[in-house]
Amino acid sequence: MPLLTTDAIILHAADYLESSRILRLVTREAGVQSVVARGARGSGKRFGRAMDLFAEGQAQIQFKPGRDLHSLTGFEVATSRTGLASDLGRFAAASAVAEVVLRLVHDEAAPMLYLALVDGLDRLAAADGDAIVPVALATLWQVVAEVGFRPALAQCGECHAEIPPDQEARFDPLAGGALCGRCGARGAGRRLPPSARLAIGRWIHGDFHEVENPEARAHQRLFREFIGAYLPDSRALRAFESWERGGW
Repeated sequence: MPLLTTDAIILHAADYLESSRILRLVTREAGVQSVVARGARGSGKRFGRAMDLFAEGQAQIQFKPGRDLHSLTGFEVATSRTGLASDLGRFAAASAVAEVVLRLVHDEAAPMLYLALVDGLDRLAAADGDAIVPVALATLWQVVAEVGFRPALAQCGECHAEIPPDQEARFDPLAGGALCGRCGARGAGRRLPPSARLAIGRWIHGDFHEVENPEARAHQRLFREFIGAYLPDSRALRAFESWERGGW
């Protein structure tokens, strides 16, 4: 059975039997993987004491051909991100990001997505107040772009005509993003002001700028509607919806 040593982040954890845990990891070299960490709830010698949600480190995964659940033989924690657990708003935002990654990312190598996620979680762990929502949104839009669902913003998602930067546009998830005046005349999607298109474009390119809180809440709804058109199944995004609802 091949052994892979790779950078990884824990995005989901569940207790298994008396002393083990089942984890879902996003890795640099192998995308999202499900692993069982046998004895992880017992002695800390094998996996350390800080192997919690959003912890990052070197994972050693023993792959089992033909299986969806592999064995985690070691995990050396490098970054624990305790700042995410110390604030409910940060934790809710990070949970929403993790949920989207787990629903969209498969088991292929995704190094650029991994780096974007590392940067986003680090920024979230240090964010306060109104900065939390924009930082999470920037991370989410970068994840979406890296898996191939980058929204059309400067050009029409249907006819590919240029959309002037100062022009309001319709934003239709099924069409892939913004629509020009002609294609948007049928009324599909939400009206998107120029400032909102600019904000999304800046987030995708790694600019973690802030927006006003009411506008940030509208951006949460817009992202949920967009990604809902590309999820592989119809299950609700429960963590995202909880983050969107709660006045953290």
